[in-house]
Amino acid sequence: MADPELEAIRQRRMQELMAQQGMGTPQSSDKQSAQEEAKREADERRQMMLTQILTSEARARLARIALVKPDKARGVEDVILRAAQMGQITEKVSEEKLIQLLEQINTQTTKHTKVTIQRRRSVFEDDD
Repeated sequence: MADPELEAIRQRRMQELMAQQGMGTPQSSDKQSAQEEAKREADERRQMMLTQILTSEARARLARIALVKPDKARGVEDVILRAAQMGQITEKVSEEKLIQLLEQINTQTTKHTKVTIQRRRSVFEDDD
């Protein structure tokens, strides 16, 4: 194989690797930045809606929950937003109502585990 052929193969491989990592063409970086921008705007709209629905105490509690369990906080936010969109929430959600909602979600999502311990028996043990 001649050097120009080897160099061409290396260049193609390098472009493939860069495209896989998202560092490739300017088009992919534009597309990625557009997706990030859309995601950020959606998060801002979500936070604005939550600000209108929740009292300041409830938002503070939800923020503390998000620090510990972000997935759980996201789920609670989804439930609150869905209820507001369906018209089930007519007034601002207070901290007490948020606590009740959290307790309901906890009882629904609690996983019940059962542990069974089986002791190995030795061949030399007597069952007398």
